[in-house]
Amino acid sequence: MKALVFHQFGGPEVLSYADIATPTIQADEVLVRMKAVGLNFADVYRRKGNYHLVGEPPYVLGYEGAGIIEAVGTDITSLQIGDRIAFADVPHANAEFVAVPSEKAIPLPDSISFETAASIMLQGLTAHYLVHDSYMIQPGDVAVVHAAAGGVGQLLTQMIQLRGGSVLGLTSSEEKKRTIEALGAKYACRYDADWVTEVHAKTDGAGADVVYDSVGSTLRDSFEATRIGGTVVFYGMAGGDPEPIDPRMLMDTSKTLTGGDLWNVLTSREERVRRANELFSWVQDGALLVQAPTTFALSDGASAHRLLESRQSQGKILLFP
Repeated sequence: MKALVFHQFGGPEVLSYADIATPTIQADEVLVRMKAVGLNFADVYRRKGNYHLVGEPPYVLGYEGAGIIEAVGTDITSLQIGDRIAFADVPHANAEFVAVPSEKAIPLPDSISFETAASIMLQGLTAHYLVHDSYMIQPGDVAVVHAAAGGVGQLLTQMIQLRGGSVLGLTSSEEKKRTIEALGAKYACRYDADWVTEVHAKTDGAGADVVYDSVGSTLRDSFEATRIGGTVVFYGMAGGDPEPIDPRMLMDTSKTLTGGDLWNVLTSREERVRRANELFSWVQDGALLVQAPTTFALSDGASAHRLLESRQSQGKILLFP
């Protein structure tokens, strides 16, 4: 089979399209012919060597995608050849075929395309736990969303509103501000403005109930934008490592710092399917809009990586085997 591979860590130029062996499935796995693969910053970090990779080269990136089952392991009774499935956390997805453990295979309704599924598995499930688990949005809450025009940011902005909250979205350009506003955000602000002051101005001086921070280097400012007794949810470091936070500040202001990681909530197949089905129902009902992805052939994966790293993209980037 063909796959996007690399033999050494580095920039997008280390990626190449090559022949490797088709996976041999275990008794509890299905072999999936990939139709769409999601690209994420974690793939960039692994390509650079920031994240640990097991085994020996050639390495194959990718953890998210959707496709059709071509073969079924001997222990599996709940899935069959021809089923459409998606997954959020299976390695080596940048290939024509992927071995998927049955517990991680999420059945796709006929109304959900492969492209939509690959666009919302990781980012949609992330936004889902952020508004339900990390901080449960209540009607009337004011939430600040960092990188609101990005893949997670767009979905998070909409889910906050589905739960009755209002959003002040942060982004880097006028074009992205328009994207945020089109999704219903009450306010949008650029990072090169005094956005902390803007948050307080829009909340009558109180500050936001919650700030969702995926940038990292903005963590201190996020606390400045949060009301007394408010919460900052830290779930990413796209802009670099955060400064240390003084516990005395948390005590004096009764503020909360909490972290978030998707793998701590996807603890079983039942959890994966339950959360994914809620996403699918929102998409089917038109309550959750998924922006058309930017697409590349898997063979042109290096170009996709360059676009993602440029931070000029909006929404999801997909690779098609």
